[in-house]
Amino acid sequence: MGLTALKGKKLTRKKTIRAKSRVGIAGVSLDRGFSVFKDEFHFNVDRKDISSTMKSYIKSKMTKDDQRDIFACPEYKFYTFTHYAATAFWSLNKLDSEDLFVYYEAKLYEYLLKLIELGREIRKEQKEEEKVEKVVSLSPMQRLQNKISDTIMQDMLDLEDKWMDGENATIDLYKLFQTHGLSGSATLPVRQVIAGWLVDYEDAYYKRDADAVEGYAHLKRSDLNHRIKSCQDMLLDLDKIQSAAKANRKVRKPKIKSADKQVARVQYKKEDHNYKLVSINPILLVGSKRLYTFNTKYKVLIEYCTQSANGFEISGSTIKNFDKVNSREIKLRKPDEFLPIVLKKTIKQIDTEWSKLTTKTIKTNGRINKETILLRVMDK
Repeated sequence: MGLTALKGKKLTRKKTIRAKSRVGIAGVSLDRGFSVFKDEFHFNVDRKDISSTMKSYIKSKMTKDDQRDIFACPEYKFYTFTHYAATAFWSLNKLDSEDLFVYYEAKLYEYLLKLIELGREIRKEQKEEEKVEKVVSLSPMQRLQNKISDTIMQDMLDLEDKWMDGENATIDLYKLFQTHGLSGSATLPVRQVIAGWLVDYEDAYYKRDADAVEGYAHLKRSDLNHRIKSCQDMLLDLDKIQSAAKANRKVRKPKIKSADKQVARVQYKKEDHNYKLVSINPILLVGSKRLYTFNTKYKVLIEYCTQSANGFEISGSTIKNFDKVNSREIKLRKPDEFLPIVLKKTIKQIDTEWSKLTTKTIKTNGRINKETILLRVMDK
């Protein structure tokens, strides 16, 4: 468009929307009720002040012994849940004790009891370490908690910050655990935080809890749905991380040396990053009665079973002694939805879900190749 054509038209500069900066505790309303205060506290107060508020409350309300136990906990335990810190601030400043505040103060007390238990265990391990080494050092539990706090918890808090700034962001917990060198033992505290998020978001989305509905009234239903889906995906990642940890546990070598020789030349896929799967140790196949495998290239799930008293035997990359009548395979349209069932459920539950699949079940040939993930074995 030329300059002549632009005459008479008002030119406007495209606006850039910037994330709202946090104004701190001083910018939070104290005269609009606890519900509004709690929400504003969540959006405007940084982690340092959240943690400081929690610790001031603990020093004011808890005994010296309980304080020692609580303060042994990792730092992220004091700033992860902003509604507890908002409750602590409201209590310390002796503001109106409305019903919603009374409810949250009871929940805060329950949370502190859990921190007392956790801190007590950490201190107990610390004392045992001191007795053995006669040197003050971190216990294995403390080292793990500190590593979790410094790595994956920071990633999760960054994700929450992005959500608060209006971004529909996601994170890949499976890859992040590998990046940080974390194993299945680190999943529990992460799972507790995500499960807490999921309950809150689902309560708001499905209108199951009035406080949750009010607390997240500023979010669109599409935003809530995104957060629910993200939490569900992260929990599935944690399940896969735990399965991988079990698969990688050191297995005691069988006394019969022939078992080692049987699996010496077997070809299989040790790990698949796309589906986030790790094969079990192939030595577990020998003597087992049921085996599930997954071909990552063709998306084929195979179930082997045997009637032999000696279980399966392996020759090269071929499974021997499997029941050719009852063993079966099927192509999965949605592997990410069905494979968690295979990894965690009982035989009967797997059979029930298998029968619901719409693709055709066929007989299998007993061959394993370099595209095959060894999912799971059973003794029956």
